[in-house]
Amino acid sequence: MDVKVLIVILLSAVFVDNYVLSRFLGICPFLGVSKKIDQAVGMGVAVTMVMLLATAVTWPIQYYVLNTLNLGYLQNIAFILVIATLVQILELLLKKFSPSLYKGLGVYLPLITTNCAVLGVTINNIIDGYNFLESMVSSLGCGLGFLLAMVLFSGLRSKINDSKVPAPFRGLAVTLIAASFISLAFMGFSGIVENIFA
Repeated sequence: MDVKVLIVILLSAVFVDNYVLSRFLGICPFLGVSKKIDQAVGMGVAVTMVMLLATAVTWPIQYYVLNTLNLGYLQNIAFILVIATLVQILELLLKKFSPSLYKGLGVYLPLITTNCAVLGVTINNIIDGYNFLESMVSSLGCGLGFLLAMVLFSGLRSKINDSKVPAPFRGLAVTLIAASFISLAFMGFSGIVENIFA
């Protein structure tokens, strides 16, 4: 396995193909849980864990069960069931070992089940033809990219809350404008990662 390929996959997933900022998947928790930095970090870590676990389970299911039995059309259903199960397990663990984070995430924790970024990562790893290791690296990168986007946006939102925003832009309007600026900033990474090892 070429380490350079793994590094490119990782960096591309974090910066260039960021699921929130370039593919616009996972917007619900991005907008909903980014008001406080600790909740943003908690959600980012939780989503990263679910992405890694979901990939570790769904990749073998795809290649050793669905493809072997010619049941590829059941991919979405199987992957959603796996993700829902993993989120339930994560929710129980957080409730037991980190009650403050569990309360802070509130309704957004069960929403990881329906977070399209998690499902998108597992399906795109299959579509991109990644082997198991590449899929895990891609999922790690996507999770770290999600975490990075959450933390950056949380910091920006705290600055906005401390600023005097004109009345027409208060609330959701300034939040969406700020998100678009972060997305534009990440577009600047396009082409850079692929050329690192060129």
